[in-house]
Amino acid sequence: MRDLILKFIDELKYEKNYSELTVNGYLTDLDMFLEYLNENDIKSYNSIDYQKIRDYISYLYELDYNNKTICRHISAIRSFFKYLKINDYIDDNPCTLVSNPKLDKRLPKYLNFEEIEKLLNAFDNNNYLGLRNALILELLYSTGIRVSEITNIRLKDISFSNKTIIIDGKGNKQRIVYFGNICLNLLKSYIDKCYPILNKDNSDYLLLSKTGKKINEREIRKVVDEAATIAGIKIKISPHVLRHTFATHMLTEGADLRSVQELLGHENLSTTQVYTHLTNEKIRNVYLNAHPRARK
Repeated sequence: MRDLILKFIDELKYEKNYSELTVNGYLTDLDMFLEYLNENDIKSYNSIDYQKIRDYISYLYELDYNNKTICRHISAIRSFFKYLKINDYIDDNPCTLVSNPKLDKRLPKYLNFEEIEKLLNAFDNNNYLGLRNALILELLYSTGIRVSEITNIRLKDISFSNKTIIIDGKGNKQRIVYFGNICLNLLKSYIDKCYPILNKDNSDYLLLSKTGKKINEREIRKVVDEAATIAGIKIKISPHVLRHTFATHMLTEGADLRSVQELLGHENLSTTQVYTHLTNEKIRNVYLNAHPRARK
């Protein structure tokens, strides 16, 4: 039964272009589901019905998992059974009526303008790795791209004259993102000074590791962690926090929601709307501080 899980994982990785983190998460959750099936003597995916899925969800609650974690497990199982049905491995999809538990709404973490400036200036641009790391941070903040997307940028994807990058996003959907003059100057410096040192194997990827290979997501996360430590950022941050920061700052400075949706590569506007809660709070504070009747 695990061979079908591995086929599904390969599709996510190679055909749908899911991030390394997401793929590993799906594999971990599905392996746990398979272990449960084996323990309960369930030998075939075709024998699984709605009630068995509900039993597994109850089992997750017994393990004291929170709603967010259970939603993640359900998402993995739902996607897997959809794959099985599409490819005729099962007759009926038992997940059709399965719903997620309600989640508490949590606003995404983001950095204020002072914090992001400190973060972006954390590295010494006078050495080649410092310059590469500064470029990584600038690209994440300037474009709002995902960590999986930044690792796959190739030189041919960049238009220096238009200051644009073609991004291969989730589900192999392409979009164009934009960058400014600061990022442009960092890109040119990196290609002139760092790229000849790092590019030992004549790679066409933009961001390379010390060994000359395409940089991976784990290395990008280490760069962000190191920058946060140097900058004295108190909250735990990740590359995704820079994506949240990009979206929040764009909306705060007057960008419309649909433009930000396009730049982020969100399929649904509702995914982008979470950031309006953050910008609405700023509008509220402006009103309370500015309107004479509000101050009384």
